[in-house]
Amino acid sequence: LLQGYAAEMDNPLMAHLISPELQNKKDILFGNMEEIYHFHNRIFLRELENYVEYPELVGRCFLDQMEDFQIYEKYCQNKPRSESLWRQFSDSVFFQECQRKLDHKLSLDSYLLKPVQRITKYQLLLKEMLKYSKNCEGAEDLQEALTSILGILKAVNDSMHQIAITGYDGNLNELGKLLMQGSFNVWTDHKKGHSKVKDLARFKPMQRHLFLHEKAVLFCKKREENGEGYEKAPSYSYKHSLNMAAVGITENVKGDAKKFEIWYNAREEVYIIQAPTPEVKATWVNEIRKVLT
Repeated sequence: LLQGYAAEMDNPLMAHLISPELQNKKDILFGNMEEIYHFHNRIFLRELENYVEYPELVGRCFLDQMEDFQIYEKYCQNKPRSESLWRQFSDSVFFQECQRKLDHKLSLDSYLLKPVQRITKYQLLLKEMLKYSKNCEGAEDLQEALTSILGILKAVNDSMHQIAITGYDGNLNELGKLLMQGSFNVWTDHKKGHSKVKDLARFKPMQRHLFLHEKAVLFCKKREENGEGYEKAPSYSYKHSLNMAAVGITENVKGDAKKFEIWYNAREEVYIIQAPTPEVKATWVNEIRKVLT
């Protein structure tokens, strides 16, 4: 891909096939694929080769390089931009010519998915290896490597949702790390509200997608998109946020093991939040408690 497509975008002999709107868009189309390639080619592959005789110790290899695996997050975050560019120019003569020269059966977009598939494949490989390495040396490293890769996948997944937030005025990066995101039923009870509003609010929950950052929790409304691939990915319109410095939490709400409360400014605003399962509730309550303490 890097030689047969990316490099060809800079090839003067191919320039006449590239439409002006596509010029200088190589970074959008390929993201940091080159960085991923060099990491595997120069570093990770060589590390793996050291363990050919001791496959059960391969977990160590992942742990030593775990920081580098975060380059996948960057790739996945760029993917929606890449896909939308590809859709505009997928029938371009330039791409057809590159594909013909490479003798590829599939078009470029199938290959641009590979890094996304690769990072998800690692956890499956590690799981399989663990299955057969229960009592041998290296099993702990394999387990730790699996946990770390799952952590990276969660970060990738969370950030894919985060970049789909629309209508937030500030800079999301200033809210600190994104810790959790998920969909909930939410009831509100505002002290200052009109009594009618309060009654209405009590019965009908709102569907909200919450993003918990270190410094704030964002309430968004999810909009499903119709389309293919990333087009189908939902987007989230920002509704409001609460500064974590003024948030309090009630962990148990009478009569429902899936509900908890987030309140604001000494209970001036109260949000009753219902998770899809008691387990999801427990994870969120733990995460929020950590932030508050």
